[in-house]
Amino acid sequence: MTRAQTIALALAGVVTVGGVGYLGGRMSRSAPPAAAPAEAGRKVLYWYDPMVPAQHFDKPGKSPFMDMQLQPKYAGEGAASGEGGVQIDPAKVQNLGVRLAVAERGTLPSGVTATGTIDFNERDVAVVQARAAGFVQRTYGRAPGDVIGAGAPLADLLVPEWAGAQGEFLAVRRTGDAALISAARQRLRLLGMPPATIAAVEQSGVVRNVASVTTPSGGVIKTLSVRNGMTVSAGQTLAEVNGLSTVWLNAAVPEAMAGDVRLGQIATAALAAYPGQTFNGRVTAVLPQTQTESRTLTVRIELPNPGLRLRPGMFATVQFGGLATPALLVPSEALIRTGKRTLVMLAGPRGRFTPAEVRTGREAGGRTEILAGLSEGEKVVASGQFLLDSEASLSGVEARPVTSPMGAMKPAPVAAAATLHRGLGRVEAVSAKSVTLSHGPIPTVPWPAMTMTFGLASPGLAQGVKVGDRVNFAFEQTPAGPVVRQMSKAPQ
Repeated sequence: MTRAQTIALALAGVVTVGGVGYLGGRMSRSAPPAAAPAEAGRKVLYWYDPMVPAQHFDKPGKSPFMDMQLQPKYAGEGAASGEGGVQIDPAKVQNLGVRLAVAERGTLPSGVTATGTIDFNERDVAVVQARAAGFVQRTYGRAPGDVIGAGAPLADLLVPEWAGAQGEFLAVRRTGDAALISAARQRLRLLGMPPATIAAVEQSGVVRNVASVTTPSGGVIKTLSVRNGMTVSAGQTLAEVNGLSTVWLNAAVPEAMAGDVRLGQIATAALAAYPGQTFNGRVTAVLPQTQTESRTLTVRIELPNPGLRLRPGMFATVQFGGLATPALLVPSEALIRTGKRTLVMLAGPRGRFTPAEVRTGREAGGRTEILAGLSEGEKVVASGQFLLDSEASLSGVEARPVTSPMGAMKPAPVAAAATLHRGLGRVEAVSAKSVTLSHGPIPTVPWPAMTMTFGLASPGLAQGVKVGDRVNFAFEQTPAGPVVRQMSKAPQ
């Protein structure tokens, strides 16, 4: 065989293979998706579109809503069996890691936990002032921040005015006139002389015009404005001393928990400085203003401070105590919070699970109080409930509504206005009852671009509309499928 013949045969083979592949591809693309076969030996109750599970059909075929085949629903699956809920094979339940818990009566502590810092007790402040005008002769080396005891000296003042008054008092005392002696003694008191100084002058007969300024109570020196050699006037503030026998713990309590805190309530503080130890106090005030940045209220707790171990600025964790109250409790992890309502998955016999709406109360220690929607002894799914809820939603299972504690059904909510979703599409087919549209993405549903059939709310919407027209439309999601409520031609 010549080289030219070999090349010709190779080209013919490539053309043949390409043609077969092209025809195969055309056939595979043009063939419609096969209908889902029914399993042998199982009774089919109805056929449905997984995208619109509430609409049932009596025979297989193509979905009128989506470009897909209808799926069979068998007897014994989900709510179709008449017992409600969805049924999961026990082996699958074990593989999903489903864990059950029982709704039971228990006690839920009414406690609130917050953080706070130690501060000075501003009700325990002593102001030290000069009783009379004079000169500072001596100071005792004090400084702001020093911790001192009651009666500790701060400075010695020379008071010239006292010398003359005390001399007159001693002269009157030698006369023996009781009335004059009493008047002279009263004059010394009015000049600001302490009773101890008056008694010492009266007993010794010696003038004492140097007075020691001392603190009336112990604590920490917050301010000190006395220096050696300075002149002071009567009533001038020389120092401020803040007591430390008790301190304040200012706790930041979240606004949502403010109702659980009350005056006189017991509080327990734990500090990182003293691990394993707790300090008990009582709530003395709930400040009236809320911190707008953190949405917290400041709760003031007064703590005893033996040994001066609690120092302002220390960080503490606070637990507000309360009486434990009985309640119907379930694990908090069993709750499915959707934003609009709270659900639990009830576990029934033979592997059946039903969603139930509940109304919740307080939460503490990993457990949540159930105010309505459950009865004592009912079993709920504490792990794997989200997968079961998804299966129930896909099967169109309605959640059991909330019932009041007396068993009365919760009042039905007022029907909300229909939500319309809007889009732009091209008419592929139209009749008095339905329209098939090739539309772009609809983010409010959300749907990607696709071709699907919509029901028409009224035959008048189809008037003047023909195949190939571009239309603006608005539809509502209903249990029977999407229904067009508004439709008008769009500019071509």
